[in-house]
Amino acid sequence: MTVYSVEDIEKKFNNIISNFPIVDTHNNFPYNLRAQLHNEFETTKEFNFDSLLTTHTDLVKMKEGKIGVQFFSCWIECKDDNMFYQDFDQPNNIVRDTLEQIDVVKRLVDEYSHSFKFVHTADESLASYRDSGNKKISVTLGIEGLHQVDLSLAVVRQYYDLGVRYITLTHNCDNPFATAASSVTGGLPDKGLTDYGKDCIKEMNILGMIVDLSHVSHKTMLDVLKVTKAPVLFSHSSVYSLTKHGRNVKDDVLKLVKENGGVVCINFFPLFLKQEGHDEVTVDDAVAHIKYIVDLIGWDHVGFGSDFDGIPQGPVGLEDVSKYPDLIKKVWKATGATEEDIVKMMGMNILRVWKECEIVSGKMKNKVKPVESNWDQRKWIFYEYCREFPEIFPGAYKIKEKENVFKDTQKLF
Repeated sequence: MTVYSVEDIEKKFNNIISNFPIVDTHNNFPYNLRAQLHNEFETTKEFNFDSLLTTHTDLVKMKEGKIGVQFFSCWIECKDDNMFYQDFDQPNNIVRDTLEQIDVVKRLVDEYSHSFKFVHTADESLASYRDSGNKKISVTLGIEGLHQVDLSLAVVRQYYDLGVRYITLTHNCDNPFATAASSVTGGLPDKGLTDYGKDCIKEMNILGMIVDLSHVSHKTMLDVLKVTKAPVLFSHSSVYSLTKHGRNVKDDVLKLVKENGGVVCINFFPLFLKQEGHDEVTVDDAVAHIKYIVDLIGWDHVGFGSDFDGIPQGPVGLEDVSKYPDLIKKVWKATGATEEDIVKMMGMNILRVWKECEIVSGKMKNKVKPVESNWDQRKWIFYEYCREFPEIFPGAYKIKEKENVFKDTQKLF
């Protein structure tokens, strides 16, 4: 292992940052705009993203942190007060709320276009960073849980069209597609990926939507890694062997991630980093989690997924987005890594996964049609008057008649 001096590391870092971006796969700042300002940031005179805010994220901190590509999370909480609920066909406003999150990110990008550019592909994100002389941060989107598609693969497709580039399969609740880690720690069985979930993975592969396995159960991780045709992402997770929390990734999964070509992005929430015997969680704990992954499966499979502004506070020394250079330099000093290895960790691993998902999509789209399946427990409710509409072809109404429920509480005229 080569040991570099602080001066050498500083010089090397300043050299590579001009061409290779730091990528953060998970920042929850948009939810703060929702909860605190009801998304009305443009008419709130106190809000200025170009100034130092009291959140983990603003443009001053992002520029100091040398952020080059930011995945903003468009997260909406599970819509039942009981996080262990199993009635997934409840009427709710989850899609509306998610669309508002997508909208507020795009409006934030437009309002601060001197520093942001919304991008749609891995190549575009890197080109924008380089072409702007590192002046513009490429912005894209993730959605944190398939509960946010409200049972429907059609919604997955529409989210992709709107610019979403990964979806986490669960948040802290089960859904018709998969089991959440929190459900298992809460005492529910680990059912893993459902048959409908397998259909969803196929559709995500067709689209080029990155499959995110943060928050999912251990069996769900294993099931997905058996069926996906594209590399996976853990957008904000840490290592189970160092911190035995149900959200973290066990060694057997890490080894499969290597085979799959995926990436685990280290979460900065102290809860998922704290090691036994440590009274205080610091940036060194994050370094240890990164080093563990590197030692077990290599530099091709590690990245950053901070969870900033979705956690109460970061570790000491990793308090906000401005601290990324400090983390990178500490990893460099601890490992004696090559510049190529550091560049991978900083963000090129993520861009590779994104690009490979696009390549898989390109191959599948020419051969495979969109997945048309629906969840087999979905309720299809209509009014009696719809029977009066013209049939598509003779007998069309009878094809799904047994699955439909017809009510007579409304009249067409």
